[in-house]
Amino acid sequence: MASAQFLCGQQLYISCKNGRTQLNSFKKGSISLSPTYRPKGSSFLGQKSQFGRTLVVKASSDSTTSGKKQVEIVYDLEDKFNKLADEVDKNAGLTRLTLFSPCKINVFLRITGKREDGYHELASLFHVISLGDKIKFSLAPSKSNDRLSTNAPGVPLDDRNLIIKALNLYRKKTGTDNFFWVHLDKRVPTGAGLGGGSSNAATALWAANQFSGCIASEKDLQEWSSEIGSDIPFFFSNGAAYCTGRGEVVQDIPSPIGYDIPMVLIKPPEACSTAEVYKRLRLDETSKIDPLILLEKISTGGISQDVCVNDLEPPAFEVLPSLKRLKQRVGAAGRGQYDAVFMSGSGSTIVGVGSPDPPQFVYDDDEYKDVFLSEAHFITRPANQWYSEPVLRNATTSATEFSSTAE
Repeated sequence: MASAQFLCGQQLYISCKNGRTQLNSFKKGSISLSPTYRPKGSSFLGQKSQFGRTLVVKASSDSTTSGKKQVEIVYDLEDKFNKLADEVDKNAGLTRLTLFSPCKINVFLRITGKREDGYHELASLFHVISLGDKIKFSLAPSKSNDRLSTNAPGVPLDDRNLIIKALNLYRKKTGTDNFFWVHLDKRVPTGAGLGGGSSNAATALWAANQFSGCIASEKDLQEWSSEIGSDIPFFFSNGAAYCTGRGEVVQDIPSPIGYDIPMVLIKPPEACSTAEVYKRLRLDETSKIDPLILLEKISTGGISQDVCVNDLEPPAFEVLPSLKRLKQRVGAAGRGQYDAVFMSGSGSTIVGVGSPDPPQFVYDDDEYKDVFLSEAHFITRPANQWYSEPVLRNATTSATEFSSTAE
């Protein structure tokens, strides 16, 4: 930056004497900030500098210059600073990166057994959707610790956060010593069954690998990520996957669902504890349908209520009885509007597929004035690229705000 201040804090004076142009010197002086300002008796000539930006050349016939014509070259400051910043970035390598961190829904979720390690076996169609957070990464000047900030209250900023865990994991696996300043612009609600934290972790691993010149493969990142979370490996798929095991066994599949199919997400302020939901799960009361049959039906016939099975709904409704009532009311009010209404993951988000609009009672009933509402649709990602943020019409934190923005 010192060099930028030197270049942008100088004026170049050219003397015209005896018909010959002489370059006198770089001379400290004030710089005109407006290239459109024209003093009386001045003329302008635009030409290219060595940086590819337009210089403004002002020729003045002021008599106090003892017969010399003074030519002042003025730089476009904003362009010069941007150009120099780009040169610094090019020379220093990647220093800043902003990535979209999308969430997911479980189109169906079967719990097929309990493992010896205490985890449950599941079989589920995971799919990324267009609602997501935005994360900004910058290389930290120190080599000692990461720094995390966020707009969301209650989100841990230390190594309890999956972003910090992911950055620690990457350094451990690769031996790199990059540390980061990270800002999380949180849009996905927590405790929602949407995998927002898992997506953040996957995005952090991807980012750390970009800063290090992609020394790890996507397969490496996917395998490593299972050490800190069961849902994280999914986000290294193409965005649609049949997941088994704890969720870490990821089988990429072509998206069986049209990208133009809209949905609405409705989440009450209360969260469902995943541990508590699994604690109340009774395997003898789960669905008995083969998950591969569900996958085939969706691939051939699309989404319908009979294929959107979630074995965690009954225990989640025990933990949060109001969630069962919400699902029932959405289903009843949305007949003909939604192709299916179901809970995602372990809750507490209710998904209505087929329309981006919430049912009217969400606006009218005070009980639901504080629910989170967002429209969304299904998305995937191209090979060797991260997810791109789509444009959403509405994504808000309450039914009141949603109603006002939709009008």
